[in-house]
Parts: sequence; C-alpha cells; structure tokens
Amino acid sequence: MDAITVIRAKRDGHALTPAQIDWVVDAYTRGEVADEQMSALAMAILLNGMDRAEIARWTAAMIASGERMDFASLPRPTTDKHSTGGVGDKITLPLAPLVAACGAAVPQLSGRGLGHSGGTLDKLEAIPGWRARLTPDEMLDILATTGAVICAAGEGLAPADRRLYALRDVTGTVESIPLIASSIMSKKIAEGTGALVLDVKAGSGAFMKNLDDARELAETMVGLGTDHGVTTVALLTDMETPLGLTAGNALEVRESVEVLAGGGPADVVELTLALAREMLDAAGLTDADPARALADGSAMDVWRRMITAQGGDPDAALPVARETHTVAAPASGVLTRLDAYAVGVAAWRLGAGRARKEDPVQAAAGVELHAKPGETVTEGAPLLTLHTDTPERFEAALTVLAAEDAVRVEPAGTPAPARPLIHGRVA
Repeated sequence: MDAITVIRAKRDGHALTPAQIDWVVDAYTRGEVADEQMSALAMAILLNGMDRAEIARWTAAMIASGERMDFASLPRPTTDKHSTGGVGDKITLPLAPLVAACGAAVPQLSGRGLGHSGGTLDKLEAIPGWRARLTPDEMLDILATTGAVICAAGEGLAPADRRLYALRDVTGTVESIPLIASSIMSKKIAEGTGALVLDVKAGSGAFMKNLDDARELAETMVGLGTDHGVTTVALLTDMETPLGLTAGNALEVRESVEVLAGGGPADVVELTLALAREMLDAAGLTDADPARALADGSAMDVWRRMITAQGGDPDAALPVARETHTVAAPASGVLTRLDAYAVGVAAWRLGAGRARKEDPVQAAAGVELHAKPGETVTEGAPLLTLHTDTPERFEAALTVLAAEDAVRVEPAGTPAPARPLIHGRVA
C-alpha cells in the first residue's frame, strides 16, 4: 500500500477501499504518510466526496487510532450533546447539569474557541479555580458522584483526528462534509457515550451558512452514529442572531447561571429544554421532566457540585472587564437585524476569542446585547455594550460591526424576518 495510489484513486473519483482507508489513516498517524500527501488526499475528498460506507470506515479508522472510553460501570445511561458552534452558544453549561438532574450521566468532552465561535472550556475557565483537564479516573468519579462532567478530551482520544484537523485548517479543506462529520463523530464515538444529540447550526454565525448544507451534515453524522451503534439524533437550529444576550466567556457563564436559577433569555431556555428532552429520550429516560428540574433547583444543585468537583468555586465573583463601550441604537423603530457573525467577530477582537489555538483569551471580554430582532428600540438608547480589558481593541470591534452591516433598525411596524429557533430534526 502506498499514499500515491490512494491519492490517485480519490483524485479520479473512485471510492476508497476499506483496506486503503485503514492503511492511510494509520500511516498518517504514525508519520509514514507526509503532511503534503494527506493534504492532497483531503483536497481530493473535498472535491470528489465520499459515500456513506467510506465515511463510516474513515471514522472507524480514526477511532481505532487511539483509545476508547468505557462508562459501563456507571449506574446511569450516558448521553451527550455536540454543537457545531456559534455565537453566544452557551447551551452546554446549563444543559449538562440539567440532564444529569433528570437521571442521566453526561460525559461532555468540549473544546476551545477559535475565531468568532466561542469555546465551552474557555467560558468555564472564567470561574476561579475550575480546571478543564481531568484524568480518566477523575472523570469517571465525577460522573458517578454528580452525574455530569465538562472537560477537555484526553490526548489519546482519536489522535488521527488531531493531526488531520490541524492540517485541514491550513489547506482550505475545512468545508468537506465527510471530513467534518468524521472529525466530530470519531471523537464522540470514542468518548463512549450511549446516546448523542447533535445541535447543527445554520446561519451567518454558524459554520454552515445555509440550511441545506447543515441538513446534509446532520444526516451524515446521524448516519455515522447509527452505523457505530450510538443512538444519534440531530436538531437543526438557527444561528443568524446570537443566542441569548451575551457573547464572551464570563458574560456567558453569568447568563447560564441565570438559566439554571429559573430565568435567563427565552431562546436559551427554549433550546436548552429542547436538547435536554432529546438527550433524555435517546437515553431511554422518557418520563423525565427537564422543565421541572430547572424550576425546582435540582439542575442548579448539580451545577454547583460539578463546578466544585473540578476545582471551581460556584460562589466566586466572575471577572468583570475594566473597560466598556456602549453602542447606541442608530434610530427609533424595530430592530430587524443583529448579525451573529459580526457580533462574534467583535467579541473575538475584544479579546474573548483567539486566532490561533495557543493564543490566550480574556475572561471578561465580549459583547452584551440589549435587544433582539423584533424588539422596539429608541434612537440613542444602548443597543450593545462592548467589554474588554484593553480599550485599544474597541476600534477593531466597532469596525467589524459597521463593515458587516450588523445592525439594522427599520420604521415602527416593520416585521422582523421570521426565523424559527429550531428548523427541524434529523433521526
């Protein structure tokens, strides 16, 4: 077997054989296949695609490159959620303890933000003392005692994906649906959860800008989960406008705690409950009532135990930015547009995100929203508040908000474009 033969096969539009896939993924992980050869193969896959059997085998090969976790010793069924990412997408924070409060175990392996899309681990690290890295034994112990854990994936989980992910980022092959789907699902299947719910977003602030592409990705990932014995469903959700009223690390933690306390923005509560019901149904806990677990405080109790178990102080004050800048409504009328991508990039430029994986982030930086599309605003009243520790960043954030036509206010009575929060379900 050799890399050139595999590259030529896909370049010429042929399906790769199971033996070719197994060999090339293993050889790349071991360093026998060079980065430039895997780059050529990734581009051939982007251009010519893969069928379902190829994607399933590619995913299996990436899983086999590392270890698999095992939660068979837990007395509860396991269920997890993965989001394809967006702006203000803090849902994991209230969702994991909520589902645990309803009787499931939630082994939530999460990542960091890159570019305009926020990362769950960055958000939680705004809590003093909280740590993302746990040993497998620590993770299992916290799951057994609290029911939920949110942490970083270990180095041994799908190492082939770690190498390929970095390569795709610098070779213009990130958009390949087979490679996106196998990247996400190899880690989630290796994680060992029994059920998985996917939150696949569509809109300006999402990786997939249009609904058709999001649906194709959802169908591909659901098929992969099913083929590997994991009960998998997906919700197609909207990311044209930021979720909730905050985009940033400490800002989003604060909003998540509001949801757990029985308040919070309506869209965050709606999506949290919708995903919780899907996770519980997939785990076989069809009688559980997540709305009641939010209302009676049991989800908050799990949150506090989970944060404490990972070294954090749930009562500690969250970081507050040293500087703020208010963006006023440009006119009186109805807010018809508040673009998710522009808000996400503004938060990133304020210090909430990173351009490279090794860059630091500011815990307190971000954007606070004072209105959502469909609401009435008054000229000169606060529309956005920008937060940062480094005020020289304000100019770059304001520039992107203006360049992207992020805000649009139209005369009173103008209807805002109707976009449902949940566009559909794939199972």
